[in-house]
Amino acid sequence: MTQRFTWAAPGQQGRGRLIAEFVTLFVAVPVAIAVFMPPSLLFESLAFFSLAGLALLWYTGNFNWRELFRGWGPFDWRMIAAFAAITFAASVVVLYLTAPEAMFRFLRTNWRFMLVIWVFYPILSALPQELIFRVLFFHRFGRLFSGPKQAVLANAAIFSLAHLMYWSWIVAIFTFAGGLAFAVGYLRRGFPYAWFLHAIAGNILFAVGMGVYFYSGAVQRPF
Repeated sequence: MTQRFTWAAPGQQGRGRLIAEFVTLFVAVPVAIAVFMPPSLLFESLAFFSLAGLALLWYTGNFNWRELFRGWGPFDWRMIAAFAAITFAASVVVLYLTAPEAMFRFLRTNWRFMLVIWVFYPILSALPQELIFRVLFFHRFGRLFSGPKQAVLANAAIFSLAHLMYWSWIVAIFTFAGGLAFAVGYLRRGFPYAWFLHAIAGNILFAVGMGVYFYSGAVQRPF
């Protein structure tokens, strides 16, 4: 499952520099975006950091770019179905308790645009996020962690922090749980599987109506 990745080892060189990079990229930048950046620039910032992440991945070296295309074999469809069902059920329960008027509203009132979201969300949002938070994270920064369990927890935490700009505890919980699923999926089955899970989760959330929490236009800073 994890033989492709390098974990922390005694006498490891360059650890301090890696820690500085990690804190800058996965902690300082998300906090700065959440505090200072206009929500309308979300996709521009995502595009910029996707390109920066790919450049850093290339700079790291020893990465087989073919890894991005491996894993398109038979998926575990039962696991995918279970993941989709849990995502759907959790979204319905949360909306029922917090914003029942939003449940399936977008799907009912603008289903054509929902189809557009279903087509482009996997490409324009899920794909660059997976490149940064799974591929770059585990290939370049995996050596900061003692093993896969510690790395997966850290990955889920920084993935949740990256969504701080929404200023929502609901978003924080959902993205932490999603980060766990995507990280485990990436380690076990590769990039295509993690990307597929992320795309499914995002499309389900928007279809149910969770866009009221995940839509940048609805962001309200608490200060």
